[in-house]
Amino acid sequence: MADLLSMSADIIDGRVTPEALGPLNRINHQLSELATDLAVVEAFSHCIVFKTDEGLVTFDTSNEHGGKKCVSAIQSWTHDPFHTVVFTHGHIDHVGGCGAFCDAYEGRKPIIVGHENVAARFDRYRMTNGYNHVINERQFGQFKRRGYDLAGASQFLPIATPKPDVTYSAGMTMSVGGLDIELNHAKGETDDHTWAWIPKHKAICAGDFFIWAFPNAGNPQKAQRYPKEWAAALRDMASRDAELFLPAHGLPISGRNRIQSVLNEAAEVLETLVEQTINLMNQGASLNDIIHSVKVRAELLEKPYLAPTYDEPEFVVRNIWRLYGGWYEGNPAQLKPARDRAVAEELAHLAGGAVKLAKRAEALAESDTRLACHLAEFAVQAEPDNKAIHALRAEVYQRRREGETSLMAKGIFGYAANQSKKQTEGD
Repeated sequence: MADLLSMSADIIDGRVTPEALGPLNRINHQLSELATDLAVVEAFSHCIVFKTDEGLVTFDTSNEHGGKKCVSAIQSWTHDPFHTVVFTHGHIDHVGGCGAFCDAYEGRKPIIVGHENVAARFDRYRMTNGYNHVINERQFGQFKRRGYDLAGASQFLPIATPKPDVTYSAGMTMSVGGLDIELNHAKGETDDHTWAWIPKHKAICAGDFFIWAFPNAGNPQKAQRYPKEWAAALRDMASRDAELFLPAHGLPISGRNRIQSVLNEAAEVLETLVEQTINLMNQGASLNDIIHSVKVRAELLEKPYLAPTYDEPEFVVRNIWRLYGGWYEGNPAQLKPARDRAVAEELAHLAGGAVKLAKRAEALAESDTRLACHLAEFAVQAEPDNKAIHALRAEVYQRRREGETSLMAKGIFGYAANQSKKQTEGD
């Protein structure tokens, strides 16, 4: 068993760097005991497991491909049956493995608990199954190519994933085999999110409110996030004087001061983004101006648990705009735009041909990859069958990918580069 609490303490206290320990969110499906009756199984999304006199209480079940491995790891620790499974929220990396938990002990299906909005999320996933497979490939295709697919094989949300048996609205307390659990709802990454207070352990099960990276409050391909409410939830958690903090990604954290510090700093980055964005919106600024104006203090982004390695501030700004300002970005030409291809063809004509646009993009990529991507995109839209242009576009987007920090940006730019690379193959 890894000493996960010592690892997190060493990082937060500055004794070691995260690089020295390797990935902080390890997909190894190994169980580590944090107390005689509490353990965590490290997976794409962790399973937090409590022993009780009536059976096991588990927070989340990982995804479809990890669920059986998590069950196996738990059964190597104890053969107590699963009594209750709590969904911290309905994302597939948290609920997709639930079928394995339901089948672990014949005739002993656990009670599934979650917020009342989880069922609606599942319905939406069924309705947008194809779209979710597309965006999952863009965002997590690298894991699939390594043999670990986050989504289900045919259904983005695995068919075996049950809706909650017990739901709640604002909050709920329950007791299982002598273990008291306080469930709290707050909007954050999702509108169906739950975090839990476990008085016996002075512990918080946080789900995705904290992920050992910059908060996932701006994902460009997913449904609305709620950074203001998210920050308030983090402040609420910080006020509980917890001694043990159990996120669904990354390392568990021990110690009141460490926990309060990381929670309050995560809240601060979200609060400053909301405040700056709203202030500029109130002044009549366009979305484009706001994106290039709002900043987060560099020292906060340098924290090992706030680095923009998955999401990033710029994307959060867009989500704040979408939440409070709608989809019109302030550019009247974009209110009812021409087709992208028509605009691209006209610009190519003015430039003296699409190839010239592509070559200018290649030159700009040395100094301004943002601008280079615009020109590369115009060029390929003007002549979508031109392999030479696709080759240049692939180079521009690959360079852009290499200069990004967040997995989301890397995924989208890398996907664009690969699209053009495929166009250059063959006759």
